[in-house]
Amino acid sequence: MGSFGTKLKRFIGNKNTVTILCVVAGLVILYIGYNWRVKSAIDPETIPYAKVSMEARHIIQPEDIGYMEVNHTVIKKSTNLVKNASDLIGKEVTYGNNIQAGSLFYKEDIGDPKLGPDYVLKDIEDGHTAFSLSVNPLATYGNNIAIGSYIDLYFEGEDDYGKIIYTNFVKSIRVLDVRDSRGVSLANIKSEKPAELLFSVPDNLYSLLVKANNIGELIPIRRDGSYTAEPGETEVASSYVREFVLSKYATIPDEDIPSGSFDDDDFDLSE
Repeated sequence: MGSFGTKLKRFIGNKNTVTILCVVAGLVILYIGYNWRVKSAIDPETIPYAKVSMEARHIIQPEDIGYMEVNHTVIKKSTNLVKNASDLIGKEVTYGNNIQAGSLFYKEDIGDPKLGPDYVLKDIEDGHTAFSLSVNPLATYGNNIAIGSYIDLYFEGEDDYGKIIYTNFVKSIRVLDVRDSRGVSLANIKSEKPAELLFSVPDNLYSLLVKANNIGELIPIRRDGSYTAEPGETEVASSYVREFVLSKYATIPDEDIPSGSFDDDDFDLSE
């Protein structure tokens, strides 16, 4: 036993033996590492793809999705590739994009339907209309007018004698959405500077706001949190401005035109 131990010590203590063992160990490690890297690189990964072509605003459903195996290296290099079907179902194809059948899904091609330009219109109550007001970042207090908040609209203009009118015109009006110049809601992380406020207003107020915005300027005035927490009724705050605005427009009476009162000659443009 002692003799074996002595021989083993001499064997291990031999420099040539140590060198050979180190070389062999290094080769084994390199072989194992190389095989692992090759296997990791070529092992396919299952990811979703589009079974059908999808146009902009299409809501992606499970039946729209197929699955294919793709080289792991390709997937690793494509940082914007959608790898899980759970990240697709219920999302919509973003405005301006189309997804062709057989193609993979990319993050920039899909989005939350709630961020679509017409989604907020679903929240408009019966008897209300969407009214759009062009703004800039300064008018929105540096983008501090929040979606869903209630604000006032001031009117600024000149009366018939050249005097400035500046007063509260409509109070407690709900901000339906804030959008950039492309119509993208500021709730979307890809949005830019605010360029439009969208309101939900009673039908009888819509026409008045359009007229007022044509002859003067409507200015959004931000209120505090309690104004939104306990909103009052949306109504005209200045009867003077209302009458002033209406006086600048002709009133066109409703006329009932009897059916069959036109002859073909009435539309003869040959002369």
